[in-house]
Amino acid sequence: MKFLLTFLTALLITGIAMAQHGNTPSGFINIGIKGGVNAYNIHNDNNIKYDTKIGYHFGLLGHIHINQMFAVQPEIVYSTQGAKYKLNNETTNFNLSYINVPVLFQYMFDNGLRLQAGPQLGVLVAAKSKTGSTTTDIKENIKPIDLALSLGAGYIIPSIGLGIDARYNLGLNNINDIGEVESTNRGLQLGLFYIFGHKNR
Repeated sequence: MKFLLTFLTALLITGIAMAQHGNTPSGFINIGIKGGVNAYNIHNDNNIKYDTKIGYHFGLLGHIHINQMFAVQPEIVYSTQGAKYKLNNETTNFNLSYINVPVLFQYMFDNGLRLQAGPQLGVLVAAKSKTGSTTTDIKENIKPIDLALSLGAGYIIPSIGLGIDARYNLGLNNINDIGEVESTNRGLQLGLFYIFGHKNR
């Protein structure tokens, strides 16, 4: 965990330094911040249905231009996820917190629209269930790594570097570390982002 954070921090600092020196051989790099709302759920293969849980996310991004149409955007994002389950008029909240690292490949249109897709690595930070006033730590029951496919679109106002981002994250691996039920994270994210010193696209 510490190695991952150190590596990503070093990557972002390097990106800032390169951006300050102008274009790189393959384009240029911009650093940004982002944040927004999550609507997550947990899908189970035993037909037990959960309700969607609202959460939030915030973090850093690096926008790396390959050419005028294509870019790569790595991010490091803190994300609150999970689901809700109601039984006998009593609701249980499954509160999962992750540090997610998506690496998105983007196609950029001239009007500021961007289509994006790519893999996402999630590292579990905390996992708790809450029923009424009782909170239970369930981190040992959840696998520490979550792999996902991220699909979405965004729009940026090129002149000011402010934009909006919407994406769907589809979990690819079983996060349940006990029993035989396979469970995967699934969620929608809607947020705002700001890219410092935005250039061209």
